[in-house]
Amino acid sequence: MAVVNEAAGTDDGSLDRAVAAARAGDESAFRLLYRDVQPRLLRYVRGMVGEDAEDVASEAWLQIARDLRDFEGGIDGFRGWAATVARHRALDHLRARSRRPVADLPVDELVTRPAEADTAGQAMDGLATDRALAMIAGLPADQGEAVMLRVVLGLSAPAAARVLGKKPGAVRTAAYRGLRRLAAQLTRPREAAAAVPA
Repeated sequence: MAVVNEAAGTDDGSLDRAVAAARAGDESAFRLLYRDVQPRLLRYVRGMVGEDAEDVASEAWLQIARDLRDFEGGIDGFRGWAATVARHRALDHLRARSRRPVADLPVDELVTRPAEADTAGQAMDGLATDRALAMIAGLPADQGEAVMLRVVLGLSAPAAARVLGKKPGAVRTAAYRGLRRLAAQLTRPREAAAAVPA
């Protein structure tokens, strides 16, 4: 006995055949699948992202259409796969939205508001970062790369060694020597200033 899908007015047996036909490139079969899955998929996504559900569902369907040839299974598997794709698109959307929050204020009001951070302090931090990177660039190449990977990027010695194609001990030594050289460069100006009589 075939299970009837009341939303699409079709039975799951015909939808199983539609999945196979859509995989082979049949556009009318894909439309049938879309009509069956889209309403439920849209409700699911709306529960996750709210008013942006249409956009997220559209992105999900783009991926579904692109990857459908690689899908294997019947209508039940297709529905689950479509939900998984939509969930991933929704989570991507939520991550992106959290990185760029929406302001409720008109643009005119934003222009007159002071910056939350100290602009002068940010500029000084930028200069200090540029100076530090310039100092690291002035090191011998092996020491500079080791310091960048170990200190700036925070890689472990074995991970940095894989990047550089060296042994971990060689990377540790190069980073140590580079940091000692940087420390010496930083203390020289202080020693010179202390030696000048007031």
